[in-house]
Amino acid sequence: MHWDQLPAKWIMGYSDISVLLLAVTLTTGLATAHGANLIDQRGEYADQTTGIWEEVLSLKAGESITQYSSPYYQKEWDHDHPSPCIFHLTEPTSWKLIAQNETVQINGRLLGGCIDVIRHLIGTPYGQVKDFQNRYINGEPIIWYLENCELNTVDMRRSLVQMKLAGWFDNCAGLLFGRSAVHLPVDHYTEEDLFSELYEELKLPIVYDIDCGHVPPQITFVNGAYAEIEAGNGKGKVREVFIP
Repeated sequence: MHWDQLPAKWIMGYSDISVLLLAVTLTTGLATAHGANLIDQRGEYADQTTGIWEEVLSLKAGESITQYSSPYYQKEWDHDHPSPCIFHLTEPTSWKLIAQNETVQINGRLLGGCIDVIRHLIGTPYGQVKDFQNRYINGEPIIWYLENCELNTVDMRRSLVQMKLAGWFDNCAGLLFGRSAVHLPVDHYTEEDLFSELYEELKLPIVYDIDCGHVPPQITFVNGAYAEIEAGNGKGKVREVFIP
């Protein structure tokens, strides 16, 4: 791929596509959008969290937008019972914290995606996080948003250790983890154990069960955008600013 010839054009999606999104942003400095795939937009209407993607991608340099945690999320997929809104949002959303405080605020530049696939960029020319920080965002700290499709808690723990040892969490302001249907205990090792251990190691704010990934709906996160994150009492707010 001729990276220097890529047009300044939006690429948006999640899951496997997020490995392309992150590689493009890290390598070229171009912003990319982690949000609903095209197939998730085929209903007669969209929920408010999903539907804001077009407004996010219409922002110009210097403009900002604020997105909020969803009221409800979809517990499981039900393709046999289509509805005017693609998602069946029935379960109350609750953003959870691993921290000593009841609320957290995190500021930095967004990077992330589906941990199942973006971890494979480590050690390649397309996963140079420090180079991206120095070259494109003046050394500003990173806010990592990560979501999990198929990894159990032990596999995810190993992946996070690899990311840490590769320096991806150096100069990091905090971590956000999406809801996952596969965070089941392995030999009593739970997602709470995983996130608590990571918090003790990194001493960084950690928010989980956010609106991101395979358990919809999901906020549109723009790789490279400056963000201000607020979370507490089960709610969350994401303000993104398109800094040139």
